Amino acid sequence: MLLAMDIGNTNVKIGIFKGDELAYTWRVSTVASHTADEYGMVIYDLLRQGGHTFDDVDGAVMSSVAPSLNYTIEHMCSYYTGKRPLVVDHRTETGITLCYDNPSELGADRMVGAAAAYRFYGGPVIEVDFGSATTFNLVTAEGKFIGGAIAPGVKTATESLVHTAAKLPRVELSTPESVVGTSTRSCMQAGIIYGYAGLVKYLVGKYRALPEMKGAKVVATGGLSELIAGVEPELIDITDRALALKGLKYIYDLDRAKK
Repeated sequence: MLLAMDIGNTNVKIGIFKGDELAYTWRVSTVASHTADEYGMVIYDLLRQGGHTFDDVDGAVMSSVAPSLNYTIEHMCSYYTGKRPLVVDHRTETGITLCYDNPSELGADRMVGAAAAYRFYGGPVIEVDFGSATTFNLVTAEGKFIGGAIAPGVKTATESLVHTAAKLPRVELSTPESVVGTSTRSCMQAGIIYGYAGLVKYLVGKYRALPEMKGAKVVATGGLSELIAGVEPELIDITDRALALKGLKYIYDLDRAKK
C-alpha cells in the first residue's frame, strides 16, 4: 500500500492506494503544534478502520505548503511505517516542464495538481484549485507549466470580510436563489459565490485566448470546486476532488521508475 499525504494550510489530505486504486481518503486538520506521535496515532486509527496497520504500508509520498509540519510528517512516516517519504519539490520528476522564473518558489501543491491534470486529462489544461488560496495552473499540450494566478480562497476571503466588517455575520457557503441579495446573508452569499464564479470565468477566458492554451480543458479540484462548478457548469469541464492524491501516486511511480 502507498500512503499519500497532501499537507495544505487548512487540512491534510490522506490517501491509501492499493495498487492503482485509491482505496481510502481522509482529511484531518493542519495543526502546526501537533507532534509526529499525534499525527501517527491519527493515521493509525484511520488505517485500523480499513483493517490495516502501518506494516501494510510499502511506501509514502507527500507534498506540503506548510513548512513547519514537514519534519513532523517526515519523522512520523519514517518512525511508524519504516519508510522515508518522497517529498515533492521543484527537483522531483513530475512529467511536466516547469517554465517558471524561479521553480523553487512554486508551491508543491500547484506542481502536483498541474502534473495530475495533465497526466489524467491531457493538455492544454487549466487546473483550478479551490483551497485556502484559489490557484490557476496552466499546462500546454507539450506539457509545459507556464504559470497562472493566485487569488484568496473562497473561505479565506469570507473570513477576512467577517473580521474586517464588524456587523457582517458568518454565513453558510451555499448558492443563493438569486444574484440579487435581499438580506445581508444572501447579499454576502451572492457576492462570494457569484463573485468567485466571475473571477474564474474572467481568468479562464483570458487564458484560453492565449495561442498555447487554445481549447484548454478546465479541471477543478479542492473543497469548494463543486460549489463553483454548480454556478457555472459550462465553464468547468471536470471536477476531481481526489486530483492531488492521484497526482502524488503518479509522481511516486515516476520516481520509482527513474530509480
